[in-house]
Amino acid sequence: MTDWFAANTWQRPRWTPEELLAHKADRTVSVVLPALDEEATVADVVAVVRPLLGTLVDELVVVDSGSTDDTAARAAAAGARVVHRTDVLPDLAPRPGKGEVLWRSLAATTGDLVVFLDSDLVDPDPEFVPALLGPLLTRADVHLVKGFYRRPLRLESTGGGRVTELAARPLLNALRPELAGVVQPLGGEYAGTREFLESVPFAPGYGVEIGLLLDAHTRYGLDGIAQVNLGVRKHRNRDLRQLGPMAAQIAVTALRRCGVPVASSTLTQFVPFDGEWLPSPVEVPAEDRPAMRSVLQRSR
Repeated sequence: MTDWFAANTWQRPRWTPEELLAHKADRTVSVVLPALDEEATVADVVAVVRPLLGTLVDELVVVDSGSTDDTAARAAAAGARVVHRTDVLPDLAPRPGKGEVLWRSLAATTGDLVVFLDSDLVDPDPEFVPALLGPLLTRADVHLVKGFYRRPLRLESTGGGRVTELAARPLLNALRPELAGVVQPLGGEYAGTREFLESVPFAPGYGVEIGLLLDAHTRYGLDGIAQVNLGVRKHRNRDLRQLGPMAAQIAVTALRRCGVPVASSTLTQFVPFDGEWLPSPVEVPAEDRPAMRSVLQRSR
C-alpha cells in the first residue's frame, strides 16, 4: 500500500488543460452531474466546467433524478445538456438513488473517459476536472481516479466525512486492506474509463462509489486506481438519521463485493415518540444494476 500511495497519489496536481490536451489525442471526455433537487448549487458546478467544453471536455451532462424544483432549468441555462433519468433506457422502470442515475448516465453519454461531479458542491473549483483527468490521460494503466479533499463540517476545520471514517474506511481496512491508502473511498468526485465503467455492475444508492472502487481493484489491482488531492470540498451535511441508511447501504455493498453473505438488508433505527423509543425499520436497496455493456448489447 505504501508504494502504491507514493506512486499513484497526486497531492498537488498541477496539470493545465493545455498540457492535458496534448495527452488527450483522439479520446473524448464526458462530465456527468447527477442531480436531485439541487437548484441552489447545480448552475455553479456547471459554470466551472463550461469553459472546458469543446476543448478538454466534449460533453457536459446533468442527469436529473426526478427533481421537483428548478434544477433542470438552471442547469440548462448554465450551459449543460440536461437528461432526465426516465428518458434514458425508458423500457426500464427507474429505481431511486444515486447509483441508478450514474448507471443510466453511461447510456446518455459517449465519452471514452467519464468524470462524475456531485451537484451539491458549494464554491466548486475549476481545477477539479483537469485534476481528475490527469492520471487517466497520462497513465495507460489507470482506470479509476478518486478525488480526496478536506470536508469542513459546520465550524470545524477538519470534520466531515463521517460515514467515510466510521463505516467505509474501517470496512475496507478489514475486508480489503490493500485499499487502506484510499483517502476518500466514498467521494462523489471521480473519473474512470468507459471500458471499466461499462464492464461492471452498479450498486444502488450510496453503495455505488465503494462498489466501483472494489470492482476496479478486483479487475485491475492497485495499479489501476489513482487519487488526486482536490483541496476543499463544501456541501450540505446530513443528520444521523439520514447517514444511518447510507452507511448500511455502503456496508451491504462492500460485504457482498468481498464475498461475505448478508442476511438482511433491513436497517432498524429508533425514533423517540411521546417519551418512548420506537423501532423504525428502513429497507436498504441492495440489488445491483448489471454491467451497462450487457444492457446495451441486448438492446441493439
